Parts: sequence; structure tokens; C-alpha cells
Amino acid sequence: MEKIHLKDDFIKLGQALKLSGLAGSGVDAKYAIQNGLVTVNGTVEYQRGKKLYPGDMVACGEKTFQVEK
Repeated sequence: MEKIHLKDDFIKLGQALKLSGLAGSGVDAKYAIQNGLVTVNGTVEYQRGKKLYPGDMVACGEKTFQVEK
């Protein structure tokens, strides 16, 4: 499992997908989220602007990452 490190208090879901490498661009992240391919803490998430905080787990397909401070 990968980990991404925050510089601020939170990161938005679309940005986190790009930072982790699960999405090559903002458009890729947008389509993955809109199509229900992304889960946050085990729940399908449809909001690209969803704020992620340390401890949150994000999965897209077979890949998973955790947000850390």
C-alpha cells in the first residue's frame, strides 16, 4: 500500500489521485470518480472535492493508498 504525505491539513480527492499516480491528470481523476471507481474508507465517493485527512484510505481498482501527515 502506498502512502501520500500532506503538506497542509487536508487534500482534495482529485488532487490525491494525481499525487498518488492513480490518475494521470485531473480529467482522468474526474472520470474515475464520476464512474464510481474510487472508494474512500470503503465507501464509493462521487465528489472530486472531497477533503481527505490523515488516516483516510483511498482505493481505485486494485490500488490503495493512505493519507498521512
